[in-house]
Amino acid sequence: MKDMKMAREGLEPIETASRDEITALQLDRLKWSLRHAYDNVPMYRERFEAAGVHPDDLQSLADLAKFPFTVKNDLRDHYPFGLFAVPRNRIVRLHASSGTTGKPTVVGYTKRDIDTWADLMARSLRAGGVRPGDVVHVAYGYGLFTGGLGAHYGAERLGATVVPVSGGMTERQVTLIQDFQASAIMVTPSYILNILEEYHRRGLDPKQSPLQTGLFGAEPWTNAMRREIEQAFDMHAVDLYGLSEILGPGVAMECVETKDGLHLWEDHFYPEVIDPQTGAVLPDGEVGEMVLTTLTKEGLPMIRYRTRDLTRLMPGTARSMRRMEKITGRSDDMIILRGVNLFPSQVEELVVATGGLTNHYQLELYRAGHMDAMRIHVECSADAADDASRAAAARMLHKRIKDVIGVSTEVDVKRPDSIARSQGKAQRIVDNRPRD
Repeated sequence: MKDMKMAREGLEPIETASRDEITALQLDRLKWSLRHAYDNVPMYRERFEAAGVHPDDLQSLADLAKFPFTVKNDLRDHYPFGLFAVPRNRIVRLHASSGTTGKPTVVGYTKRDIDTWADLMARSLRAGGVRPGDVVHVAYGYGLFTGGLGAHYGAERLGATVVPVSGGMTERQVTLIQDFQASAIMVTPSYILNILEEYHRRGLDPKQSPLQTGLFGAEPWTNAMRREIEQAFDMHAVDLYGLSEILGPGVAMECVETKDGLHLWEDHFYPEVIDPQTGAVLPDGEVGEMVLTTLTKEGLPMIRYRTRDLTRLMPGTARSMRRMEKITGRSDDMIILRGVNLFPSQVEELVVATGGLTNHYQLELYRAGHMDAMRIHVECSADAADDASRAAAARMLHKRIKDVIGVSTEVDVKRPDSIARSQGKAQRIVDNRPRD
């Protein structure tokens, strides 16, 4: 692995504060956030009153469990600005989802929110190994998506040199990484594989690239993919977490010195993990759905927002703040196939472990008679493209899925470059089942 500076000097005091200091700060800020939402957002006032709770009822952090959840559809139902807690003329930035499944979700930021976001992204970059003066290649999409501008402002706040490439045009990505000697890259984990392919296409050794660290987010990815990326580029690969409704990227960050889960920036976000079915709060260490409450956000406070991301909370290591385990999937991405629950990340682990296959895959859901079925489309590696090797890889992956996950699936091992490449987030599931 390429040498990096791992020194802990320069950390903010809150990053090494005691748990007592952190919880005291959280309680104070949580009281403010509940009151801010209640006083300024009609939906929250109505929801709190319907649940029989008031901001003054919060006397301990555990009392938050008495308050109702917020979900993504609440943003759509109050499109575009109905959940803003400040007058629209105090909003200095708007971001929005693509709206491919309905109305887009709109998020707004005050000047202070933007400053907080930049500060937390700078903190995240530093935790990921980036230092002032480093060249940071930003290949997240710019525009209404929060990834590109979130990364951009954070890198500038840290004092790094930003290359605002955005997504797409993979040939140019490699040219600029090499010519500008980028030491860090911020991109989705699926798209770095496209960049890796371009290195190979040009006959360049990715191990000789200037990249020392990659900060990967915006989609779940496995530790098996981390190992593949690190070995291919001889660089550190660390996990970055965030979501637009809460802030954007910069809610949690994996520290490069430990790579043992993402430290949640608990001075700005209060985490809970709940049972996705019952909504009951689970103790630290148990896997469930992450719920986040903003503690300092002015423009769009979020109270007990159900992220649908599945993880668990763990004690801090490199920082005092608690860690969240690498996202294993989303409760709304769970596939129920003949009574068996599975997630794309489980399939990915088995794909990576099977010789002769690459990380480029899609899961196709279809109807076979009256039963749901799944077909896995996955590319073979260039040195295993003959018919016999592809058939052997298909048999092996089929067996592993049956043995480990417990379902039978069809496996279609395709030749290299057969699966469409993503310019951002990979589309892992294609649902071709008829709409009943």
